[in-house]
Amino acid sequence: MKGFLDVEIDPSLDLFAEIEKLKKEKNAVILAHYYQEPDIQDIADYVGDSLGLAQKAAATDADIIVFAGVHFMAETAKILNPNKKVLLPDLKAGCSLSDSCPPPLFKAFKDKHPDHIVISYINCSAGIKALSDIICTSSNAQAIVESLPKDQKIIFAPDKNLGGYINKQTGRNMLLWNGACMVHEIFSREKMVKLKERHPHAKIVAHPECEESVLEVADFIGSTTQILKFTETDPCQCFIVATETGILHKMQQTNPGKTFIAAPPDNSCACNDCPHMKRNTLEKVYICMKYELPEVTMVEDLRLAAKKPIQRMLDLSKELNIGG
Repeated sequence: MKGFLDVEIDPSLDLFAEIEKLKKEKNAVILAHYYQEPDIQDIADYVGDSLGLAQKAAATDADIIVFAGVHFMAETAKILNPNKKVLLPDLKAGCSLSDSCPPPLFKAFKDKHPDHIVISYINCSAGIKALSDIICTSSNAQAIVESLPKDQKIIFAPDKNLGGYINKQTGRNMLLWNGACMVHEIFSREKMVKLKERHPHAKIVAHPECEESVLEVADFIGSTTQILKFTETDPCQCFIVATETGILHKMQQTNPGKTFIAAPPDNSCACNDCPHMKRNTLEKVYICMKYELPEVTMVEDLRLAAKKPIQRMLDLSKELNIGG
């Protein structure tokens, strides 16, 4: 079964113009993640990382939200906007990290540690969010953890690499769920070191979802937005980028004079492209807007349970002045 409407469209259509027309007609907004293909980033009303997208979804006055990202992101938008129509160009745009944490197994794990509170990375299903006390993103995870008392016991899910990095930064000993993102796990430290030898003046920038061995050789570690800002403000003219390749489009747009090299995976595949993110295409965005399908829906009890920890994150981010 396909996750999108398989409708033929006239190949002569100017999709950019048609999408702009549909946005006005339907009072629709397109939110896109940095890992989307360049055409989608260019047509979006807002491009950002998970925190920025959650903040925009919470604040929008559009009637329809087209979420060019993966399923958990569109789900988050629906949790925050029960009365708005949330569309996802391809319902099969999932997430390997989210899949690595099934709610029934996580609930059993959580039940064994009743004295721990649960901080879950936003890259998880609504089922995991409903079992959590606070949601975080890679932009605000450290600040959220540090805002809690030092003796507070914490379970961190689902990303063991991000959790391990936060433990190291904060001196905490959070209990980590054993999940990971297949894209960020694939980068090869050895190949990056060799690449750095060929480009000695380059700086390595990495996402904290990468394995510790990769983070150890990075000059800067941060969320996609933090990495983007670093490449804009740092005087260095060449960067080796250890995160999903979609971010390179925005980097090149904002820094036309600088060079960006995608960090190599540990084999010759295009594994540093997220296959789920790349399921969305400009054609699918147009079709989903035209027919208002596929739509993301949710049972109200689950939505309300999942909203509490997201709202806590949004409130804390405001309090701590953290933007996406």
